[in-house]
Amino acid sequence: MTTDRALEPAIRVQGMEKSYKELQVLRGVDFDVAPGTIFALLGSNGAGKTTIVKILSTLLKADAGTASVNGFDVATQPADVRESISLTGQFAAVDEILSGRENLVLIARLRHLKDPRAIANELLDQFALTDAAARKVSTYSGGMRRRLDIAMSLIGNPQVIFLDEPTTGLDPQARIEVWNTVKDLASHGTTVLLTTQYLDEAEQLADRIAILHEGRIIVDGTLAELKHLLPPATVEYVEKQPTLEDVFLAVIGDDGKGGNAGNGPSAGSSIGTEG
Repeated sequence: MTTDRALEPAIRVQGMEKSYKELQVLRGVDFDVAPGTIFALLGSNGAGKTTIVKILSTLLKADAGTASVNGFDVATQPADVRESISLTGQFAAVDEILSGRENLVLIARLRHLKDPRAIANELLDQFALTDAAARKVSTYSGGMRRRLDIAMSLIGNPQVIFLDEPTTGLDPQARIEVWNTVKDLASHGTTVLLTTQYLDEAEQLADRIAILHEGRIIVDGTLAELKHLLPPATVEYVEKQPTLEDVFLAVIGDDGKGGNAGNGPSAGSSIGTEG
């Protein structure tokens, strides 16, 4: 049974439909996510990205279609699905009164795991939060809070993690920190479904990208495959000018987490409207 499940997609969605009264949000969505990969669901605000995540995480029921996570049917085996996943929403779900370590220990105890403090210390080290472990979360930066939030979601070793617009509202440096965290998750075998409206985020992180538009997946493929949908580019030689992001990262300095400044997130590369 384990072997059969390992051969299946980590996430499979077929013909998913969902309406809110007269508003039809999903109109027959289909996609598969391979185990241990990062799958980006790209779309503007209101496209239905969060609705898909809520259905896959058993928080909402689809009107039609089927979906499975880690081989378990979302509709008929919700308890097994919840055992296999973790969900990180658009805003960090951390307790600001507690310290970073106390947040992690609390979740480990709620999951009835052995040695919660050891689990907390391991995650603090993995997410570069050890130096701030004893500080109240209210003193953390946006990037630190988001890294702590993702660390909390990994307690119990879920095989699939849903990240619903994880960098919304973060500054460029914090976004790079989160990007590196997501890449690290996949490198350790975790399957990641990432929803985003940032084009550069999908480009930097995803093994496959699906574009959701008007309730349907209109394209689904690797970045290279999607680029082949366009005519060959005309090559022009122009002088490259530094972007505002290049200047920003150069001025504040690179602490080793951000990588190359030129490869970071761009403030102007989002689709849709904020809000």
